[in-house]
Amino acid sequence: MRRRLLALACVSASLLSGCGLVPGEGGSERSTVTVWLMKDSASQDFLKRFTADFERDHPKYDLDIRIQEWTGIGEKVQAALKGDGDDGPDAIEVGNTQVATYAQDGRLQDLTLESMRDWGIEDWLPGLSQPGQYLSQQFGVPWYAANRVVIYRKDLFEQAGVTKPPRTRAEWLDVTRRLDKGDDQGIYLAGQDWYTLSGFIWDEGGDLARESGGSWRGTLDSAAALRGMAFYRELHALGEGPANADEEHPPQAGVFAEGRVAQIVAVPGLAQAIVRQNPELKGKIGFFPVPGKTAAKPGAVFTGGSDLVVPKNTDEKDGALAVVSALAGAEWNTQLARTMNYVPNKESLASAVAGEEGVAAMAAGAAQGRATPATPQWSAVEADNPIKAYMTKVLTGGDAKTEAHKAAGRLTELLDPEGR
Repeated sequence: MRRRLLALACVSASLLSGCGLVPGEGGSERSTVTVWLMKDSASQDFLKRFTADFERDHPKYDLDIRIQEWTGIGEKVQAALKGDGDDGPDAIEVGNTQVATYAQDGRLQDLTLESMRDWGIEDWLPGLSQPGQYLSQQFGVPWYAANRVVIYRKDLFEQAGVTKPPRTRAEWLDVTRRLDKGDDQGIYLAGQDWYTLSGFIWDEGGDLARESGGSWRGTLDSAAALRGMAFYRELHALGEGPANADEEHPPQAGVFAEGRVAQIVAVPGLAQAIVRQNPELKGKIGFFPVPGKTAAKPGAVFTGGSDLVVPKNTDEKDGALAVVSALAGAEWNTQLARTMNYVPNKESLASAVAGEEGVAAMAAGAAQGRATPATPQWSAVEADNPIKAYMTKVLTGGDAKTEAHKAAGRLTELLDPEGR
């Protein structure tokens, strides 16, 4: 956000290159566009190449990319949005479910026009584009996505006579029953993996919560949501996942690495952690999309990932828009996906990662991706998550309908604390 006047000449040829002077425009004024990106979202090599390309194509701008830690980023972004803009960010990478929280006070630029006119909003992955909206306006521009797939043991599938991954829920249950033999678990599914449950609920036509007349209410007690929970319970029973813990307690990569689990539901990148812990599994791990109710399409999945936003208080709006356009555009979005094993932001770009099994499975599922309710209050839900407690109650013998009604009521309280 800071503007500077370059010197008429630099001391050396290397400094001349660093100053980015345009031939015939020595001493012309240039602007710095400050961009906040999150740690490990992009490699240093990618950022170096992007910066060089951007500054070459936009000679009036210099890029200042500042890497941020996820821990405490919410408070840091809020402070930047409320500040006077001096030396703050002009474009920011944010988690896709965080956009509504930052947009609610009117501190983000409305990017609806650019999204519709220039950036291909109609082809964006819904799990990224939908949470980027607030009050029917587009504030977040999808950058990259990641979602869960089924990570499986190819050798255990072969031993069970399974020659190809299942494509429907019914096939998935049948295969998992065949794998759940002796000391082997057909699947390790933690009892509080609410992200996976959400996909099953969405597949049934249900939701975690729905908005009406400006207020939100929990809908875990709908018939569709209850069907999703019933499938989760049936699948969970085909392994030894704890009913009272999520997928990180204990970390499911470690459980899978022990060698007696046929399947887990996780992002493909977890396979690297599995092989590090048990090198004997190298070459034995495969991936397939979470199966849907029919073979026509994969199951719905929660889409995580990042959107790009532009603060209202930027004094380099044009430069910020240029950065967003470049990062989210086909060329650099495809390069990012290949470099980092992400899903590109558009379904039409999925072919760019088709050669890598895990990412290809993820991309297929991303086409059915969804996100949590686009309300600033969702952060309160995740801080005191009644969905997890509900799942444990059902998996330990509680009446699903009764417990779902209680959990839906608690969701409503958290999403609409004023009780409108």
